[in-house]
Amino acid sequence: METLKQLAVFVANRPGTLAQVCHNLSENGVNILGLSVADAVDHAVLRFVVDKSAVALHVLGEAGLLVVDSDIIAIQLPNRPGQLSDLGRIFSDAGVNIEYAYGGMAAPDRAGTLFVKVSDLDRAREALRKLGL
Repeated sequence: METLKQLAVFVANRPGTLAQVCHNLSENGVNILGLSVADAVDHAVLRFVVDKSAVALHVLGEAGLLVVDSDIIAIQLPNRPGQLSDLGRIFSDAGVNIEYAYGGMAAPDRAGTLFVKVSDLDRAREALRKLGL
């Protein structure tokens, strides 16, 4: 388990927007570790986890984009049935709400990363520590 910064970027929902944002990041040496896209009729919210959040915040802000950062938890999970169920129960038992999550498994025999925004970061970390995650 690791606490990371997530960047939520509010953009126009039209062709090429994601490509331009990703280009701006790559041109400045920022690597994308996780991505989620939530769309609406006229806008989208891009959620990024990157390796250089301070650089990304500056680059995207200079491009005129609205960017909001927040703390999330990155959890490495084995790729087997029941992992998400167990995680949900662990957080529920600790009184922690999962506000949203995204990620995935790389391959059937490898662990994957789940990026999770929770209602109480400290309680979530303590619950995960007790389980050795």
